[in-house]
Amino acid sequence: MAKSHRKMKWGQIYDNLYGFIRITETEERIINSPFYQRLRWIKQLGFANYIFPGAEHTRFAHAIGVLHSVDCMVRAIGKEVPDERLFNPKAVDKASLFHKSCRLAALLHDIGTFPFSHSIEESYIRHGFELQKKGRLPGKQLPSNHEHLGSFIVKNTDFDRGLTRILEDDGIDAKSLSRYIKGEADDMVANQLLHSDLDADRMDYLVRDAHHTGINYGHIDRDYILYHLDTFRTPSGKEMLGVREKALHAVEDFLLARFAWYSQVVKNPSSAKYDVLAAHVASRLLKEGLILQFHELLSMAQADPERFYGFNDIYFMNLVQNTYWDKRIDDPIANEQMRMLIYRIPPHTVRLPEFNHSVLELDAKGRVKGKEKAVQRLKDKVADIERLFQRKGTGKEWILADLPSKDVVFSRPARHGGMNERDPLKIIGSDGKGRHLSEVSESLASKLVRYVNFIPNVYANDAAIKLMKANRVIK
Repeated sequence: MAKSHRKMKWGQIYDNLYGFIRITETEERIINSPFYQRLRWIKQLGFANYIFPGAEHTRFAHAIGVLHSVDCMVRAIGKEVPDERLFNPKAVDKASLFHKSCRLAALLHDIGTFPFSHSIEESYIRHGFELQKKGRLPGKQLPSNHEHLGSFIVKNTDFDRGLTRILEDDGIDAKSLSRYIKGEADDMVANQLLHSDLDADRMDYLVRDAHHTGINYGHIDRDYILYHLDTFRTPSGKEMLGVREKALHAVEDFLLARFAWYSQVVKNPSSAKYDVLAAHVASRLLKEGLILQFHELLSMAQADPERFYGFNDIYFMNLVQNTYWDKRIDDPIANEQMRMLIYRIPPHTVRLPEFNHSVLELDAKGRVKGKEKAVQRLKDKVADIERLFQRKGTGKEWILADLPSKDVVFSRPARHGGMNERDPLKIIGSDGKGRHLSEVSESLASKLVRYVNFIPNVYANDAAIKLMKANRVIK
């Protein structure tokens, strides 16, 4: 409910982690728009609730938490403006726009999220890439990911309750804000606040996801890190975000928590298998033209926001259920995969040496040593198994390989871009100078930054496991 104090107006939301979070009039109008309300119906962790029953939290709550986190970070580095300006829509001076834009970019960073988050998005990305390779990608030639979908919504919804209209009415340039959201702003500090090893997104989801899953990996010393957050000047005079060296170990705990979270929860075979299954189901629906295509989502967002609101978890599960029940796809494998996804029937994890998780090391040029060979060994083994299915199978056997699209890293090493790199964490010494975390000799990061956790997962159905056992592929 809107409150007023000293002629200022704000709304407030009670968050289960942070308590009351105050929001500006502009932010409240955005939250009440169909585009943002859609996020109430998208789970933050995809199908993780199939393993962790408490993981029912949404992108809606997470994005508000990121807004709160970035506000805390802006205040920690002394770049906030007084409430009289922050909560005044007419205050559009440079400092006010910086503070407001950081908050708005945080609020809107996931506005283009797909149903069940990243599991379904991967299918759209692959499908769009395949169409583009064949010269058959319709509409705007954009990568089919949530960043470009979100950026399109921010810049192309100039109508009542559209995000462009809301922003422009309150003096916020939609194109400029889009650059904040994508980490392409002219201000490096703004980019780092939302896109770096230590950013507002991670500051929220580590704590929020841990709280809702019951896993303790997300316990970090948030207040201590915020207290020591600061900025410094590079030799060229560019201002950058960093953490004072007193908080070195608190920052390393934060990075270790993230490393463990991805390794043991997000990529855990038991947790990931349903996301992998959903991704393959979505890929089949895209191929058959049974699910909304990316260019249709762009058109819908621009012309029919209420229908776009319906592009959420409920839409996807209803589509899967009706496609399965009505047998719209004449393929026993596709139908079995849909049935397993609907009724939480887990595929088997295939355990073979070629599919093992491993810790790989970076070479002098920052490339992951042995990764190409590891990937090729996995692909070759999967191909061998698929040939076995063709020779001796019944047509009902299947195997799914989940190759990580991104490496699980402790932190990013310093690269040839020098101090002007956006992502790697910077440590500020007592002399006020910044160094890459990986270059601080007394830090654990200077050792761990050289390693990558390579976590592939391979799954198969009952028929495939039976055939592989009969032919002694697995025990």
